[in-house]
Amino acid sequence: MSVMQAPEGRIDIRQLSIVLGQGAQAFEAVQGLDCQIEAGQFVCILGPSGCGKSTLLGALAGHLQPRTGTLNVDGAAVSGPSPQRGMVFQQHTLFPWRTVRDNVAFGLKMRGLGKAERHRAADEILALVGLEGFAGNWPDQLSGGMQQRVEIARVLVNRPRLLLMDEPFGALDALTRLNMQELLLDIWTRIRTTVVFVTHDIDEALFLADRLLVMSPRPGRIIEDLRLDFARPRTTELMTSPEFSRLKRHCLELLRHEEGRQLPRLNPLGLPETSLPRFAL
Repeated sequence: MSVMQAPEGRIDIRQLSIVLGQGAQAFEAVQGLDCQIEAGQFVCILGPSGCGKSTLLGALAGHLQPRTGTLNVDGAAVSGPSPQRGMVFQQHTLFPWRTVRDNVAFGLKMRGLGKAERHRAADEILALVGLEGFAGNWPDQLSGGMQQRVEIARVLVNRPRLLLMDEPFGALDALTRLNMQELLLDIWTRIRTTVVFVTHDIDEALFLADRLLVMSPRPGRIIEDLRLDFARPRTTELMTSPEFSRLKRHCLELLRHEEGRQLPRLNPLGLPETSLPRFAL
Protein backbone atom coordinates (compact mmCIF):
# COMPACT_ATOMS: atom_id res chain seq x y z
CA MET A 1 0.00 0.00 0.00
CA SER A 2 1.34 3.43 -0.92
CA VAL A 3 1.78 6.05 1.78
CA MET A 4 0.26 9.50 1.35
CA GLN A 5 2.58 12.50 1.47
CA ALA A 6 1.37 15.87 2.71
CA PRO A 7 4.05 18.56 2.52
CA GLU A 8 1.31 21.19 2.47
CA GLY A 9 -0.87 22.37 5.31
CA ARG A 10 0.71 25.48 6.86
CA ILE A 11 -1.80 27.59 8.81
CA ASP A 12 -1.41 31.33 9.40
CA ILE A 13 -3.87 33.01 11.78
CA ARG A 14 -3.50 36.74 12.38
CA GLN A 15 -5.64 38.87 14.70
CA LEU A 16 -8.60 36.55 14.13
CA SER A 17 -11.90 37.45 15.79
CA ILE A 18 -15.18 35.59 15.20
CA VAL A 19 -18.66 36.74 16.21
CA LEU A 20 -21.54 34.27 16.51
CA GLY A 21 -25.25 35.10 16.55
CA GLN A 22 -27.05 38.17 15.27
CA GLY A 23 -28.37 41.40 16.68
CA ALA A 24 -28.74 41.55 20.43
CA GLN A 25 -27.78 37.86 20.68
CA ALA A 26 -24.40 38.36 18.96
CA PHE A 27 -21.26 37.64 20.99
CA GLU A 28 -17.55 37.43 20.34
CA ALA A 29 -16.54 33.77 20.47
CA VAL A 30 -12.87 34.14 19.49
CA GLN A 31 -10.80 37.29 19.97
CA GLY A 32 -7.50 38.43 18.50
CA LEU A 33 -5.90 35.05 17.78
CA ASP A 34 -2.35 35.01 16.41
CA CYS A 35 -0.87 31.63 15.55
CA GLN A 36 1.20 29.87 12.92
CA ILE A 37 1.12 26.09 12.51
CA GLU A 38 3.71 24.36 10.36
CA ALA A 39 2.78 21.77 7.77
CA GLY A 40 2.64 18.29 9.26
CA GLN A 41 2.36 19.38 12.89
CA PHE A 42 -0.04 17.66 15.28
CA VAL A 43 -1.62 20.49 17.31
CA CYS A 44 -4.16 20.09 20.09
CA ILE A 45 -6.40 22.94 21.20
CA LEU A 46 -7.35 22.70 24.86
CA GLY A 47 -9.78 24.88 26.74
CA PRO A 48 -12.90 25.02 28.90
CA SER A 49 -16.36 24.45 27.44
CA GLY A 50 -17.60 27.41 25.44
CA CYS A 51 -14.16 28.96 24.93
CA GLY A 52 -14.33 28.95 21.13
CA LYS A 53 -12.33 25.80 20.32
CA SER A 54 -14.97 24.41 17.98
CA THR A 55 -15.60 27.89 16.56
CA LEU A 56 -11.95 28.15 15.53
CA LEU A 57 -12.12 24.69 13.98
CA GLY A 58 -15.27 25.69 12.09
CA ALA A 59 -13.45 28.71 10.69
CA LEU A 60 -10.54 26.51 9.58
CA ALA A 61 -13.03 24.22 7.86
CA GLY A 62 -14.55 27.21 6.07
CA HIS A 63 -17.97 27.00 7.72
CA LEU A 64 -17.57 30.28 9.65
CA GLN A 65 -16.24 33.62 8.46
CA PRO A 66 -14.16 35.87 10.72
CA ARG A 67 -15.30 39.34 11.69
CA THR A 68 -11.73 40.63 11.60
CA GLY A 69 -8.30 39.23 10.89
CA THR A 70 -7.03 36.67 8.40
CA LEU A 71 -7.00 32.89 8.19
CA ASN A 72 -4.79 31.38 5.51
CA VAL A 73 -3.79 27.84 4.57
CA ASP A 74 -0.65 27.63 2.43
CA GLY A 75 -0.91 31.33 1.72
CA ALA A 76 -4.50 31.26 0.46
CA ALA A 77 -7.42 32.69 2.42
CA VAL A 78 -9.98 30.17 3.69
CA SER A 79 -13.18 31.26 1.94
CA GLY A 80 -15.39 28.18 2.22
CA PRO A 81 -15.48 24.40 2.81
CA SER A 82 -13.05 22.18 0.90
CA PRO A 83 -12.20 18.46 0.90
CA GLN A 84 -8.61 19.66 1.43
CA ARG A 85 -9.68 20.62 4.96
CA GLY A 86 -11.52 17.55 6.26
CA MET A 87 -13.51 17.59 9.49
CA VAL A 88 -14.19 14.71 11.91
CA PHE A 89 -16.86 15.29 14.58
CA GLN A 90 -17.59 13.59 17.90
CA GLN A 91 -20.66 11.83 16.50
CA HIS A 92 -20.25 10.06 13.19
CA THR A 93 -22.15 11.34 10.15
CA LEU A 94 -22.12 8.12 8.14
CA PHE A 95 -24.94 7.31 5.73
CA PRO A 96 -26.76 4.28 7.21
CA TRP A 97 -27.99 3.16 3.78
CA ARG A 98 -24.46 2.92 2.32
CA THR A 99 -21.85 0.26 3.02
CA VAL A 100 -18.61 1.18 4.77
CA ARG A 101 -16.77 1.21 1.43
CA ASP A 102 -19.38 3.42 -0.21
CA ASN A 103 -19.39 5.79 2.76
CA VAL A 104 -15.64 6.24 2.46
CA ALA A 105 -15.85 6.61 -1.32
CA PHE A 106 -18.77 9.07 -1.30
CA GLY A 107 -16.65 12.22 -1.58
CA LEU A 108 -14.77 10.74 -4.53
CA LYS A 109 -18.08 9.93 -6.20
CA MET A 110 -19.14 13.56 -5.84
CA ARG A 111 -15.88 14.56 -7.55
CA GLY A 112 -16.73 12.34 -10.51
CA LEU A 113 -14.30 9.45 -10.03
CA GLY A 114 -15.31 6.11 -11.52
CA LYS A 115 -16.55 3.29 -9.31
CA ALA A 116 -13.48 1.07 -9.65
CA GLU A 117 -11.08 3.93 -8.91
CA ARG A 118 -12.95 5.23 -5.89
CA HIS A 119 -13.39 1.72 -4.46
CA ARG A 120 -9.64 1.10 -4.79
CA ALA A 121 -8.96 4.35 -2.95
CA ALA A 122 -11.51 3.53 -0.26
CA ASP A 123 -10.07 0.05 0.30
CA GLU A 124 -6.56 1.51 0.64
CA ILE A 125 -7.71 3.94 3.34
CA LEU A 126 -9.78 1.28 5.12
CA ALA A 127 -6.61 -0.82 5.36
CA LEU A 128 -4.80 2.20 6.84
CA VAL A 129 -7.38 2.48 9.64
CA GLY A 130 -7.51 -1.29 10.23
CA LEU A 131 -10.93 -2.00 8.68
CA GLU A 132 -9.98 -3.87 5.52
CA GLY A 133 -12.30 -6.73 6.47
CA PHE A 134 -15.38 -4.53 6.97
CA ALA A 135 -15.77 -2.77 3.61
CA GLY A 136 -19.09 -4.50 2.88
CA ASN A 137 -20.63 -3.94 6.31
CA TRP A 138 -23.30 -1.39 7.19
CA PRO A 139 -22.51 1.36 9.72
CA ASP A 140 -24.95 -0.01 12.32
CA GLN A 141 -23.04 -3.30 12.31
CA LEU A 142 -19.94 -1.56 13.67
CA SER A 143 -18.94 -0.52 17.19
CA GLY A 144 -18.60 3.16 18.06
CA GLY A 145 -14.84 3.06 17.68
CA MET A 146 -15.09 1.35 14.31
CA GLN A 147 -17.62 3.93 13.13
CA GLN A 148 -15.15 6.67 14.01
CA ARG A 149 -12.46 4.84 12.04
CA VAL A 150 -14.76 4.93 9.01
CA GLU A 151 -15.37 8.63 9.62
CA ILE A 152 -11.62 9.28 9.67
CA ALA A 153 -11.17 7.17 6.53
CA ARG A 154 -13.91 9.13 4.74
CA VAL A 155 -11.94 12.33 5.36
CA LEU A 156 -8.49 10.88 4.57
CA VAL A 157 -9.56 9.44 1.23
CA ASN A 158 -9.52 13.03 -0.11
CA ARG A 159 -5.82 13.37 0.80
CA PRO A 160 -6.50 16.56 2.81
CA ARG A 161 -3.93 19.17 3.74
CA LEU A 162 -5.64 19.58 7.11
CA LEU A 163 -7.30 16.97 9.30
CA LEU A 164 -9.62 18.88 11.66
CA MET A 165 -10.95 16.87 14.62
CA ASP A 166 -13.60 18.14 17.04
CA GLU A 167 -13.43 15.91 20.15
CA PRO A 168 -13.71 12.84 17.89
CA PHE A 169 -13.26 10.32 20.72
CA GLY A 170 -15.33 12.08 23.38
CA ALA A 171 -18.28 9.69 23.14
CA LEU A 172 -16.18 6.52 23.43
CA ASP A 173 -15.45 4.47 26.55
CA ALA A 174 -12.03 4.94 28.14
CA LEU A 175 -10.33 1.86 26.67
CA THR A 176 -11.71 2.39 23.17
CA ARG A 177 -10.72 6.05 23.37
CA LEU A 178 -7.13 5.14 24.24
CA ASN A 179 -7.01 2.60 21.42
CA MET A 180 -8.28 5.25 19.00
CA GLN A 181 -5.66 7.73 20.18
CA GLU A 182 -2.91 5.18 19.49
CA LEU A 183 -4.44 4.38 16.09
CA LEU A 184 -4.62 8.06 15.18
CA LEU A 185 -0.95 8.56 16.04
CA ASP A 186 -0.05 5.55 13.90
CA ILE A 187 -2.05 6.94 10.97
CA TRP A 188 -0.55 10.41 11.37
CA THR A 189 2.97 8.96 11.45
CA ARG A 190 2.29 7.49 8.03
CA ILE A 191 0.48 10.38 6.32
CA ARG A 192 1.98 13.42 8.12
CA THR A 193 -0.87 15.73 7.24
CA THR A 194 -1.44 18.70 9.54
CA VAL A 195 -3.78 17.78 12.40
CA VAL A 196 -5.71 20.29 14.50
CA PHE A 197 -7.42 18.36 17.29
CA VAL A 198 -9.89 20.00 19.69
CA THR A 199 -10.31 18.48 23.15
CA HIS A 200 -11.10 19.39 26.75
CA ASP A 201 -9.16 16.34 28.00
CA ILE A 202 -5.66 17.25 29.23
CA ASP A 203 -4.31 13.68 29.11
CA GLU A 204 -5.47 13.28 25.53
CA ALA A 205 -3.92 16.58 24.44
CA LEU A 206 -0.54 15.88 26.06
CA PHE A 207 -0.43 12.31 24.73
CA LEU A 208 -1.20 13.23 21.12
CA ALA A 209 0.29 16.59 20.31
CA ASP A 210 3.56 18.10 19.15
CA ARG A 211 2.17 21.39 20.33
CA LEU A 212 -0.61 22.38 22.72
CA LEU A 213 -2.54 25.64 22.46
CA VAL A 214 -4.52 26.49 25.60
CA MET A 215 -7.45 28.89 25.24
CA SER A 216 -9.02 31.19 27.80
CA PRO A 217 -12.74 31.29 28.64
CA ARG A 218 -14.89 33.16 26.11
CA PRO A 219 -13.95 35.17 24.19
CA GLY A 220 -11.31 32.60 23.41
CA ARG A 221 -7.70 33.76 23.32
CA ILE A 222 -4.50 31.71 23.30
CA ILE A 223 -3.01 31.96 26.78
CA GLU A 224 -0.35 29.26 26.43
CA ASP A 225 1.61 27.68 23.57
CA LEU A 226 3.40 24.55 24.79
CA ARG A 227 5.87 22.62 22.64
CA LEU A 228 5.76 18.96 23.65
CA ASP A 229 9.04 17.15 23.11
CA PHE A 230 7.98 13.69 24.23
CA ALA A 231 9.66 11.04 22.09
CA ARG A 232 7.70 9.28 19.37
CA PRO A 233 6.31 6.71 18.96
CA ARG A 234 4.41 7.28 22.19
CA THR A 235 3.07 4.63 24.50
CA THR A 236 0.74 4.74 27.46
CA GLU A 237 3.72 4.65 29.83
CA LEU A 238 4.21 8.32 28.96
CA MET A 239 1.12 9.20 30.99
CA THR A 240 2.77 8.11 34.24
CA SER A 241 6.02 10.02 33.70
CA PRO A 242 6.99 12.95 35.97
CA GLU A 243 7.20 15.35 33.01
CA PHE A 244 3.69 14.41 31.85
CA SER A 245 2.33 14.94 35.37
CA ARG A 246 4.12 18.28 35.67
CA LEU A 247 2.62 19.58 32.44
CA LYS A 248 -0.79 18.23 33.37
CA ARG A 249 -0.71 20.22 36.64
CA HIS A 250 0.26 23.33 34.70
CA CYS A 251 -2.61 22.86 32.24
CA LEU A 252 -5.05 22.39 35.13
CA GLU A 253 -3.88 25.69 36.60
CA LEU A 254 -4.41 27.39 33.26
CA LEU A 255 -7.91 25.97 32.85
CA ARG A 256 -8.83 27.03 36.39
CA HIS A 257 -7.49 30.51 35.88
CA GLU A 258 -9.91 33.28 36.82
CA GLU A 259 -10.45 36.69 35.22
CA GLY A 260 -8.13 39.34 36.67
CA ARG A 261 -5.54 36.95 38.09
CA GLN A 262 -2.05 36.46 36.76
CA LEU A 263 -1.53 33.45 34.54
CA PRO A 264 0.44 30.50 35.96
CA ARG A 265 3.78 29.96 34.21
CA LEU A 266 6.45 27.31 34.07
CA ASN A 267 9.82 28.47 35.41
CA PRO A 268 13.14 27.16 34.01
CA LEU A 269 13.11 24.30 36.53
CA GLY A 270 9.71 23.21 35.26
CA LEU A 271 7.79 24.10 38.42
CA PRO A 272 4.47 25.96 38.08
CA GLU A 273 4.63 29.55 39.21
CA THR A 274 2.66 32.74 38.81
CA SER A 275 4.47 35.53 37.02
CA LEU A 276 3.64 38.42 34.76
CA PRO A 277 1.32 37.18 32.01
CA ARG A 278 2.38 37.22 28.39
CA PHE A 279 -1.24 37.67 27.36
CA ALA A 280 -3.44 40.20 29.13
CA LEU A 281 -6.82 38.99 30.27
